[in-house]
Amino acid sequence: MAKPIGPICNLDCTYCYYLEKETMFPKGGNFRMKPDVLESYIKQYIQSQKTLEVTFAWQGGEPTLLGLEYFQQIVELQKKHSGGRRINNTLQTNGTMLNEQWCRFFRKENFLIGLSIDGPRELHDTYRVDKGQKPTFERVMHGLNLLKSNKVEFNTLTVVSAANVNHAIEVYDFLREAGSGYIQFIPLVERLPSDEEAKTGHALAEPPQPGKTKSPVTSWSVPSERYGDFLIEIFDAWVRRDVGKVFVQMFDVSLGIWSGRGAGLCLFLEDCGEALAVEHNGDLYSCDHFVYPKYKLGNIMNDSLGAMVNSPAQQDFGKNKSRSLPKYCRECEVRFACNGECPKHRFQTTPDGEEGLNYLCTGYKKFFTHIDPYMKTMSELLRRKTSPANIMTMLPE
Repeated sequence: MAKPIGPICNLDCTYCYYLEKETMFPKGGNFRMKPDVLESYIKQYIQSQKTLEVTFAWQGGEPTLLGLEYFQQIVELQKKHSGGRRINNTLQTNGTMLNEQWCRFFRKENFLIGLSIDGPRELHDTYRVDKGQKPTFERVMHGLNLLKSNKVEFNTLTVVSAANVNHAIEVYDFLREAGSGYIQFIPLVERLPSDEEAKTGHALAEPPQPGKTKSPVTSWSVPSERYGDFLIEIFDAWVRRDVGKVFVQMFDVSLGIWSGRGAGLCLFLEDCGEALAVEHNGDLYSCDHFVYPKYKLGNIMNDSLGAMVNSPAQQDFGKNKSRSLPKYCRECEVRFACNGECPKHRFQTTPDGEEGLNYLCTGYKKFFTHIDPYMKTMSELLRRKTSPANIMTMLPE
C-alpha cells in the first residue's frame, strides 16, 4: 500500500497507530509525495506485476488531504505507464472531506473506497475525533451518503475496540442499514511501551521481538475473548439471514480456508511478507504495521521496487511468521485457520510459558471453534456447486 501523505491526518483518533510515525521524519518536513517519487512508484509497481490487472491501494494518514487534482494526476500517470493493463484503485478514507467533486471522480475512475466508521454515533465518536477533539460522526455519515448517492462502490472498516466490542449486533445492524454491503472488522490491539521504549518518545510500542514479550495493552484495546464473542454474535445473525447479501470479510476469509481455497488475507496465511508499505518519501517497509527503521528495505528512488520485495530481508521477514510460532500454536486444532495471526500481536506467553503467543488467541480459538460446523456445511454446498446461502434454509429460526 502507498501512503502519499505519510501519517498526516485531519483527525486525531485516540487509537491511531500511524500518527506517531511523523516523529520518524524531519520536523517541519513536507509529507506530500513528490511528483518524481510518485511517478517512479507508479511505474515500478505496474512493471513489477505479472497480472493483467494491477490494483493500487492508497492510504494515509488521510489521502484526501492531497486534494482532488493530485489523484487526477495519479490516474494520468497510471494510464501513461499501464502498458495495456487494467488499473484498479482503492482508497481508504475517514470520509470527512468528501464532496460531490470527489465522489464524481471516484465514480468515473471506478475507485473502490474504504470508509472508516466504528458504529452508531456514540460508539464512533468515543475515539474518532478531530484535532480539536470534536466528534466526527456527522461528517462521516455525510460522506457515506455522498458515496451512495453518486453510486460509488465502497466498503466499511470498523475498528473493534473496548468502546464497541460489547455492542456487536448494534454495530452490525447499523452498518447494514447504513448501506454497507461489505464489512471489515479490525481488532484494536496496541501494546504499551516498556520504560526503555517510552524514553524514546514513542507513544506506542514497537512490534514484539522474540524473547521480549510484554503483555500490557492500552485501555482502548479490545479484550481477546470479547473479540471472539463479538464475531460470534454477528456470525450467528449473519448465517441465518445475510449469507450472500452482506459480505463480512472475516466470514468470507473463513469460508475460503474451510473450502480449501486459502485465506486470502495475510493475517491468516502461514507466512506473510506481501503487504508492504511505501511512505511518502519513497521509503519501503516490510509491512504497514512494521514501519520502523529496523524494517526499512530501501527507497524506490535508489533501489528497484521488485528487488526489494524479493530481497532476502523481506523473504526472511515473511517466513519468520511460521518459524516463530510457539509449540502451543503448532499443536492447536484451529491452527489451519489462524496460523498465529499477525506477528505484531504475538506478545503473550503460552500456558507452558513459551514466548510469542498471540494476544487474540483466546478470542480466535473461540470463534473458529464456533463456526466450524457451519463452515463445513457451506463448504459442502460449494463442493456440490450450490450457493452457501442455502445454509439459511437449513438452520432453525
